[in-house]
Amino acid sequence: MQYPTLPDYGCFLRWPENGQAFIHPDDVAVATKVIPSPRVLKRTNFDGTYYHFQYGNLHFRLRPAMWLKLPAAEIEIGDQVETVGMGFDREHFVATVWGMYYVARKGCILYRLKRADRVIPKLFASEHLRLITDKNTVRPGNTKYRSPTWSGEGETVSDLSFEE
Repeated sequence: MQYPTLPDYGCFLRWPENGQAFIHPDDVAVATKVIPSPRVLKRTNFDGTYYHFQYGNLHFRLRPAMWLKLPAAEIEIGDQVETVGMGFDREHFVATVWGMYYVARKGCILYRLKRADRVIPKLFASEHLRLITDKNTVRPGNTKYRSPTWSGEGETVSDLSFEE
């Protein structure tokens, strides 16, 4: 069996027909809060029986089930973003992504933002947001620094010499 490359994204727009049997017994309360809905879930891991899903701080496990797979999201819940203004239509502000929703009639993911503990009622498309959170890793340094050594028992700067 070929497993998908993880992480991937998708949503459960309808409830699967087999009831709650596909939900891990310990995660029923959490999973039923976010499915079915247009919320975009992140599938992070597969342990051989259950896929591990994440939506913000919510984590739950589901057996393989039919879902709507979506293109990889560049912006995720918890990321800091800046809005990109369009003429005089929008003000610029910095906010945190609070929710991700798939809007079928537009065919894209829209984002709900939270600014200073206030949820912004309007949804934003990714082209109207600029990611501030840097997800890249820092490359290893290539500068070689000299190691300091102490020459003598005093602790003055003049007693400090460097080795190369």
